[in-house]
Amino acid sequence: MAQLMRTANPALKGNVFRAQAGALGGETMTVSGTVNKAGILSVCVVATAAWTWSRFWNSPSQATVLPWMMIGAIGGLVFALVTIFKKEWAPAYALSEGLVLGSVSAIFELRFPGIAMQAVGLTFGTLIALLLAYRSGLIRVTERFRLGVVAATGGIAIFYLITFVLGFLGVRFNSIYGSGLIGIGFSVVVVIVASLNLVLDFDLIESGVRAGAPKYMEWYGAFALMVTLIWLYLEIIRLLSKLRRRD
Repeated sequence: MAQLMRTANPALKGNVFRAQAGALGGETMTVSGTVNKAGILSVCVVATAAWTWSRFWNSPSQATVLPWMMIGAIGGLVFALVTIFKKEWAPAYALSEGLVLGSVSAIFELRFPGIAMQAVGLTFGTLIALLLAYRSGLIRVTERFRLGVVAATGGIAIFYLITFVLGFLGVRFNSIYGSGLIGIGFSVVVVIVASLNLVLDFDLIESGVRAGAPKYMEWYGAFALMVTLIWLYLEIIRLLSKLRRRD
């Protein structure tokens, strides 16, 4: 819980940058360098996502991509943990998650044509809008703001964990995961919370730059942004699917 109090993104803790600052001589972390690293990770995600997407459409069945989705999910978890200690391993995480995103996107696209591009557009639109709002000072990361986002994110994580466990016992939360007003409202709240995590990431990356963190920490900052963006994309495509089911 002490780590969660620093940031809602589990990959990016405020004390990471402070602990690394001054640890090594030479170049230090920059915002532009972190952006470049985030671009590399985005290419990695797109590459494996496109590969699984193409496999699905060559044989439109969940069975075609389900094994790759599982490999990507397990690999993403493993490489996320590795990246905490070996920052340069962030591309391996991105490649793994691309398998998941490509599979999930193709499955949704088969049922709701056009939904994948809508989700991509909304995800990057949200990123750009919040970055502009943050840079202009319209959104300020105060301690109260940080604690509020952390508490909301923690609550969502606990709820997802509880519903996952209860699902094995046959307990279903149909109102939450359905396309009714309650389900849509829940998804809207989760999308908002996921979006606000981007603001915390921006703030903590800038904190790393100000602290003079070593150059390799740019990979860690980019990795943290990617974790949040992937979560945001998955929540947006889930929300869009609920809205489509009501049409």
